[in-house]
Amino acid sequence: MHALLPPTLVDSPLQLNMLLRDLQCQKCIAVDTESNSLYAYRERICLIQFSTRKKDYIVDPLALTDIQVLGTVFSDLAIEKVFHAAEYDLTCLYRDYGWEVNSIFDTMAAARALGWQRVGLASILLSKFNVPSNKHFQRANWGRRPMSKEQIAYAQADSHYLLPLRDQLVEDLQTEGHWEETREEFDRIAAAGCRVPSSAKPNSPDPDGFWRIPGARKLNERQAALLRELYLYWEAAAARADCAPFRVLGKSTLMELAQRNPHRQSDLSGIVGMTSSQIRRHGKGLVRALDAGRRAPGIYPPRPKHIAPSVLARYDALHEWRKNRARARGVQSDVIMPREVLWDLAHQNPDALVDLGAIRDLGPWRRANYGKEILIALHNVASK
Repeated sequence: MHALLPPTLVDSPLQLNMLLRDLQCQKCIAVDTESNSLYAYRERICLIQFSTRKKDYIVDPLALTDIQVLGTVFSDLAIEKVFHAAEYDLTCLYRDYGWEVNSIFDTMAAARALGWQRVGLASILLSKFNVPSNKHFQRANWGRRPMSKEQIAYAQADSHYLLPLRDQLVEDLQTEGHWEETREEFDRIAAAGCRVPSSAKPNSPDPDGFWRIPGARKLNERQAALLRELYLYWEAAAARADCAPFRVLGKSTLMELAQRNPHRQSDLSGIVGMTSSQIRRHGKGLVRALDAGRRAPGIYPPRPKHIAPSVLARYDALHEWRKNRARARGVQSDVIMPREVLWDLAHQNPDALVDLGAIRDLGPWRRANYGKEILIALHNVASK
């Protein structure tokens, strides 16, 4: 392991234009992002790291009023963008800036296609480059300024090694005959990154979002009404404080409040997770929420979406086929085919190779190599 040269911090329009000119001259660049999901109500990108073969850059979007010029780099088909675990980064870039990213290479997807067992970036950096990562910075507040030298070094390492890693992976993929398959997967990942809402959260919280709290569907109808009002208060309090909701109260505390239904602020001290400072800060609001829940009609869980038995049978057959395929190759099942594609196949039930072209995310390589097996699996279900 050798010490890296300090990265160029891009926090002015002049530096941004210099970066843009450099990136536009490259055939291949590495990219990573850092966001503040643990510290803000509405998550946003706080850093964008770029690495070329010669230099590392760290873009500070919080210091720049406009970075839209970088969108031309992300959309440029002639510039390959190398990410690790790209889906999250692509989703954030599209959410915050509306950028659709073309020509990606995902080092994690490539490693999974090769059957690597440990595909987290920290594990790969240690095993391939003898570079240890400080996991502490995975939970750092990337929206806080100034950043420490250690934070900057951590962010730099996340993109710096992706290009040599990409080169090794390309060689291995070509040697083992998985290059075309994996390129198709990159295209699927890039397309999926644009299938997100334009913001991380809607303008107002989803009033039915409380059903996603663990245990919510086991509550009776009165407790569910209480939880709904508590949840709306919880989201509103987080929005006012601009913090992640879990920093206001834990979900288990919301559940206990709904189950115990305290009537007075003094009763809150017996609730696990309600500290004295939280009671001072949120006690009145929680009591008002509980009172509103007591006055509201009872709520029953939404009925699960009905899936026809024939669809379930087809999905089970395809799932078993995928599992066997993956086991024979020594990879995880979704390397063979994403779960969502199996469901589309089960619902649409194609009966000819030409029909497979209508299945979203079932690209030409998968159709050519798995198409007949898919149709046989579906036919076997129909013939039972």
